[in-house]
Amino acid sequence: MIRKTKFYLLILLFLVTACSSIPKNTQNSCAIFEERYLWYKHAKTSYEKWGAPIHLQLAFVKKESDFNWLAKPPRTKLFKVIPFKRPSSSFGYSQAVEGTWRQYKKETNNPLATRARFKDSVDFIGWYINKTSKILKISKKDAYRQYLAYYKGWGDYKNYSKDKNAIIYAKSVKDMANKYRKQLTLCKKNLDKNKYIIF
Repeated sequence: MIRKTKFYLLILLFLVTACSSIPKNTQNSCAIFEERYLWYKHAKTSYEKWGAPIHLQLAFVKKESDFNWLAKPPRTKLFKVIPFKRPSSSFGYSQAVEGTWRQYKKETNNPLATRARFKDSVDFIGWYINKTSKILKISKKDAYRQYLAYYKGWGDYKNYSKDKNAIIYAKSVKDMANKYRKQLTLCKKNLDKNKYIIF
């Protein structure tokens, strides 16, 4: 009985590691999807569902978590030494906060969605980009302004010019999105071919 339990735990650990570890080269979209082919399928599904370009989804994940499924904001420190509270409830690939994640699950009727799963995270990003397009009339292809809305939130977007960090981050996302887009033109045909995979 103990041996069986250990065996199942090892399988579970393998599955979690195989599906959730950080890709070796997060600077290259082709390398990411060659290593994590299912991620391409998930990103493509999000694109087809919400109209959010795949390279934009990747750029958001890159900026928010660098593809770390367990990413959280660093804790603040009391007296510059003692670990204290985290500045927000952001978590996972998309760094979605709890309140917005609950809204996403309710509006998409996806109660089992988790921020630590890439599939749910890129679907969330697609949903968010689509709502930003509707609420703020920002093109889904506009990486710069879309990320400003993602970072600031729909309500505070109008004040982004007062936030120097937001502007710096949005420029970096725009540059990363362009880089990912150019890379994808080189490998998209191969990625679109049918593949038989286990994970």
